[in-house]
Amino acid sequence: MTNSGRPGRNVIDWDLIETHFKDLMRVTVSVREGTISSTLLLKRLRSGSHKNATYTAFREVGRVIRTVQLLRYLSDAPLRGRVTAATNKVEAFNGFSDWVQFGQRGTVAHNDPVEQEKDVKFTSLLANLVIFHNTLDIADVVRQLQAEGWEIDPLALAEISPHLTEHINRFGVYSTHETGITPEDYDTRLDIDFTTLEDERVPAA
Repeated sequence: MTNSGRPGRNVIDWDLIETHFKDLMRVTVSVREGTISSTLLLKRLRSGSHKNATYTAFREVGRVIRTVQLLRYLSDAPLRGRVTAATNKVEAFNGFSDWVQFGQRGTVAHNDPVEQEKDVKFTSLLANLVIFHNTLDIADVVRQLQAEGWEIDPLALAEISPHLTEHINRFGVYSTHETGITPEDYDTRLDIDFTTLEDERVPAA
C-alpha cells in the first residue's frame, strides 16, 4: 500500500506513523516492561480520541496490521482452513453454552456487573463440566471398542465433538438413594497415537 490518495478510511497515513514513531515505540516499551498497564493506556488514549495524536497514529498502525493479516488470510489456503476450524470450535462452544444456560432463555437478567460476571462464569463452568463428562464417556466407548478388537483412527476420533446434548437431562434426576454412592476414579488415558494430528494444530497467536 502506497501513499497515493489522501489519507482517510481506505488510505493509510504513513506520514503520521513516521512522525509519531518514537512515541509509539515508547508506549510499546512501557507496556512490555509493565510501567503502564494496557487498561490505563486505553483510558488515556480514549481521552480526546481523534484529537490525540498518539491515538490516531496507533489507529493507523492497527490498519496496517489488519491489512497485512487480511492479505495473508486471502493468499494462504492452509491458514484459512485453520482459522475456520478454530472459529467453528469457538462457535460450537458458544452454542453449547447457550444450550446449557437454558434458564431465562439464556439472557442475563441482572444489571449488576458482579452478578453478570457470576452468570457468565457459572455458565462457562457448567458447560466445561458437561464437556468433561462427555469426554470421559467417549473415552470409555473407545476403550470398549479397542477391547473388542476395533482399530481406532485418531483422525476420525478427532472429529468427534464433546458438545453432545442428547443424553443430558438439563433438569436433573433427583434420587435420594444415590447420595451415598462414591463415583469411581476416572481414567483419562487412551492408547492412541495422536502425533498424526500435530500438523493440524492451530498455531498460537
